[in-house]
Amino acid sequence: MMRIVLFLLTNLAVMLVAGLVLSVLGVGRYVGPGGLNLMNLLVVCAVFGMTGSFISLLISKWMAKRSMGVQIIEQPRTAEERWLVDTVAELAHKAGIGMPEVGIFPSHQSNAFATGWNKNNALVAVSEGLLRRFSRDEVKAVLGHEIGHVANGDMVTLTLIQGVVNTFVMFFARIIGYAVDSFLRKDNDSRGPGIGFYIATFVAEMVLGILASMIVAWFSRRREFRADEAGATLTSKFAMTAALQRLMAESGQPVDMPAEMTAFGLRSGTGIAELFATHPPLEVRIRALQNLS
Repeated sequence: MMRIVLFLLTNLAVMLVAGLVLSVLGVGRYVGPGGLNLMNLLVVCAVFGMTGSFISLLISKWMAKRSMGVQIIEQPRTAEERWLVDTVAELAHKAGIGMPEVGIFPSHQSNAFATGWNKNNALVAVSEGLLRRFSRDEVKAVLGHEIGHVANGDMVTLTLIQGVVNTFVMFFARIIGYAVDSFLRKDNDSRGPGIGFYIATFVAEMVLGILASMIVAWFSRRREFRADEAGATLTSKFAMTAALQRLMAESGQPVDMPAEMTAFGLRSGTGIAELFATHPPLEVRIRALQNLS
């Protein structure tokens, strides 16, 4: 229920901010009796496409804390919490980034994530299940993986890619919608687009959105290899490999998380589903680590 509320609030914020930006820019309608105004259309699509991605990024820490139930460690109460905070501080120093907030979220499954709009103002959180089942060396490697995401600026880069992809999906979907509508009417009706425009645009957005999600997933898989390498560099290749092997040995599937929360072990796919997977198969990640010089 909380995720639905946050989703609705985010979309409301996107509409308000995008509307304000378009008003300031003085951008009017992109379709009318004279046809499509491609420049106006591109600006509208870019504003909505980029605004949604950046608002999600800016509030990603706030959303993560509420949607995942993250308990931030303000003052360590146990030896384990003290070790967790000290380990993150050590890894952040090695990576050359600011000290992230550190938290624990309730989950029986083994996972961790990093999020935040700024590499010097991030959040790193681990699940209770991961702390219970992984050794300290393995937990440290996982934390190194997440610190690697932050140091590499993966959240910002993915946001930019998602925003650009959103822009072009909206842009080309409306061009297709207008072309289909014009073909169906064939009467040079000057009253503006008909129902065919909206139906064709909706269908085109669905199809292009599926193709676009493959592009975003491809990048997401590439960043996992870089984060694994960072985890191995900040800790050790042996510990990073052991953490991935332990994750692969577990029967439970990791928790799904939004893109802005770069998780350690999201579900990978097989066959066609592999094209949409945010993470490469664990055996492929392990093999890549073993091949590191």
